[in-house]
Amino acid sequence: MRAERRGNLGDSRSEGRTTFLELFLDLVYVFALTRLSQRLTDDFTVSQRTMLSELGQTALVLLALWQVWLLHAWATSRFDPRRIEIQLLTVATMFAAMVMSVSLPQAFGDRGEIFAVTFVAVQIGRAGFLALMLRGHHRQPSTLRILFWVALSSAAWIAGALTGGLARGMCWTAGVVLEFVGAALRWPTPGLGRSDARSWGIGSTHLAERYQQILLIAVGEAILLIGFVLSNVGFAIERTTTFVAAFVITVLFWRIYFYQAGRPLADALARAPDPLRFSRAAGYTHLIMVCGILTTAVGYGLVIAHPFQPRDFSWLGIILGGPVLFLLGRIWHEREVYARIARSRWYGLLGYVLLTPVAIFVPLLAVPLLATAVLAGVVVVDAVRDRGHLLIEPNPPL
Repeated sequence: MRAERRGNLGDSRSEGRTTFLELFLDLVYVFALTRLSQRLTDDFTVSQRTMLSELGQTALVLLALWQVWLLHAWATSRFDPRRIEIQLLTVATMFAAMVMSVSLPQAFGDRGEIFAVTFVAVQIGRAGFLALMLRGHHRQPSTLRILFWVALSSAAWIAGALTGGLARGMCWTAGVVLEFVGAALRWPTPGLGRSDARSWGIGSTHLAERYQQILLIAVGEAILLIGFVLSNVGFAIERTTTFVAAFVITVLFWRIYFYQAGRPLADALARAPDPLRFSRAAGYTHLIMVCGILTTAVGYGLVIAHPFQPRDFSWLGIILGGPVLFLLGRIWHEREVYARIARSRWYGLLGYVLLTPVAIFVPLLAVPLLATAVLAGVVVVDAVRDRGHLLIEPNPPL
């Protein structure tokens, strides 16, 4: 009894809701996504010869920030986020995410050491702290397994920080791959084996809320980005038209995701025979949708700022590719949660395929309007299909 009490950090099955401190952490991620979108915008305004490498670097820092958020969301969903130990962990994660976000623009330059050391510290620190707090508890082995794999990936991150250029990118790519592979394999560890569904245990309502909140942050970041761009360039008619299209497609993202998206995700998590696999899949689907929202906002922002830019195929790719990414993430999400996929998603993907050759010949200003129209068609098909049964997830209780 004494050992159990010493290692108890709360019951994840208590179905606790998200705390205000976790929402405070999300505010830090508003800043993080702002820095990421700024970096992504810069990637599409540099020389074509360096664009691919710049995009790869942006993807790596995004995945690092995502891993920090995701593993902490899992921790607060497995244990009671109201306990002082978990609150201290949340504050430490907030600080680490803030430092990583500040150093993000120069992560492959002068601030690479700061970015990597902070990432390693928060990843090892979280797992090590939980393993210490859970000593003597039956959940400690699962935390030790995660600690083993983040230690492996941390070696690659530190090696990258000590180098530069291509070597840094290769090392950090190896670090990201190790973290994702470890999770996919259930963190096999010498002497401990793999995590299984019975030992995982997670609060379904809490984790569902955390996933929904990070997607809402991405929607908010899209609004911030297009708003800042328009405020800097003024309300010329061509800029305002693209701004309206950007605002509408952002609302459409919200509508497609949050339409009946609340309880079904939580219920699916609660019913999942393998909550670890389902939690991991949900993390991937939300990452894809977040990337789709951010890239769309960046593409539209570029057109708002440069409405008469000569046709640039990379710009066309991000304007059309963002909604496609979002729909692909939503398709995967629906397959996991509902075991079926709405036909409107396939119609939308087909619409973007047919729009691609058209976009090559029409003026750049017309492309955002056409891209928004395709996604609007997806929403119209949904509305017609579910006429008389409309349900939007209500606001979360305070």
